[in-house]
Amino acid sequence: MAETEKIEVRDITRIERIGAHSHIRGLGLDDVLEARAVSQGMVGQKDARRAAGVVVQMVREGKIAGRCILLAGEPSTGKTAIAVGMAQALGTETPFTSMSGSEIYSLEMSKTEALSQALRKSIGVRIKEETEIIEGEVVEIQIERPATGTGQKVGKVTLKTTEMETNYDLGNKIIECFMKEKIQAGDVITIDKASGKVNKLGRSFTRARDYDATGAQTRFVQCPEGELQKRKEVVHTVTLHEIDVINSRTHGFLALFSGDTGEIKQEVREQINNKVLEWREEGKAEINPGVLFIDEVHMLDIECFSFLNRALESDMAPVVVMATNRGITRIRGTNYRSPHGIPIDLLDRMIIIRTVPYTEKEVKEILKIRCEEEDCIMHPDALTILTRIATDTSLRYAIQLITTANLVCRRRKATEVNTEDVKKVYSLFLDENRSSKILKEYQDDYMFSEITENEEDGTAAAAACGAKRRVETGDGDAQPMDH
Repeated sequence: MAETEKIEVRDITRIERIGAHSHIRGLGLDDVLEARAVSQGMVGQKDARRAAGVVVQMVREGKIAGRCILLAGEPSTGKTAIAVGMAQALGTETPFTSMSGSEIYSLEMSKTEALSQALRKSIGVRIKEETEIIEGEVVEIQIERPATGTGQKVGKVTLKTTEMETNYDLGNKIIECFMKEKIQAGDVITIDKASGKVNKLGRSFTRARDYDATGAQTRFVQCPEGELQKRKEVVHTVTLHEIDVINSRTHGFLALFSGDTGEIKQEVREQINNKVLEWREEGKAEINPGVLFIDEVHMLDIECFSFLNRALESDMAPVVVMATNRGITRIRGTNYRSPHGIPIDLLDRMIIIRTVPYTEKEVKEILKIRCEEEDCIMHPDALTILTRIATDTSLRYAIQLITTANLVCRRRKATEVNTEDVKKVYSLFLDENRSSKILKEYQDDYMFSEITENEEDGTAAAAACGAKRRVETGDGDAQPMDH
């Protein structure tokens, strides 16, 4: 069973490792926010990365909320990569929520509710509380099981620090925790008196010579000092959305895992906001505004934009980062055209970061990084051809060819992808330009080709003339001929 679980974890890690942006480790900036040429998986886009670094610094300080940043640029210029780099730079302590603009139309809730939940997932609350713990080194454990095999287990444990040693009686719940954590003599542990949670900190240095009780991953710690019972401040980090769900459902905690959160009433959110603000004033909690990243923001409609305009004015709003590859286009839900398909009043709230097309040298560097990420050894000549394909077609298409060329290479029992492998997959898989050219050439052979207005008028006129001719000849009820 344990072996099966290990394999599953390994497979999941593998899938994550070779994702579209899994090679991104950060923004690739130095201490003074200057962008390095190639660093942490990021290549080029120095100005955009510098600007994103300033935004990250702003988020870390946690003083500013409700700011809106727009990443605007042509397709395949690294907008999503910069957003992923921001998430990596912020670390796990800062909430980072990512969504696509088209997601809100497929959810079983209103568009504004979907945006509300996304915004509140991006706001962290660090709740502080003091708890009593027992911390010490285990000297001896005695657990007595009933002779019949059923009933309550009873036990005793002897814990010590550098200054004192005490015996404790163990209840059934604590005994189960001890058995689950595989606690034995020589372990340094903590026991939460309120919840009964047992946490193993490591092995005591005094037991470093017990080779039979150690392994490669064993961690050694000092024997605790002072008294066994201590008061310790514990910090729990949760998002506002998690607090919303727990307080709006009978089994709210289970709803978090099932994903069935549904719509949450505004009254519940207002009460939670007031309570969190009260905790902040009392020093029990800190509000940690994170980042909400909305990709393909042009897919939102005027209703969503109006909601965001109002939501960003709240002091409980996160920093919102949007990305789009549209120019001057129609605002969804209206007949008005606007830059990036975003209303002017919302654009006025934004600071816009522009991404520029990659140079051929930068494209080659990105492809080289992706080859390393996918464990693909590629001959320099093959990499040169792939770079030329990327500049003639698109970077995304060339990255897709890395995996397919590697598979073709393995089929011929080779370890290095050569030019023939790249040429073969280039002929097997079409890019957008070649596919469009074929569609134009064989347009009439495909079903449901779009009819232009001129063609539609000509078809209607031809149909009218045909009907008139049939009436004049008197064969309006004539059956179609067999072909």
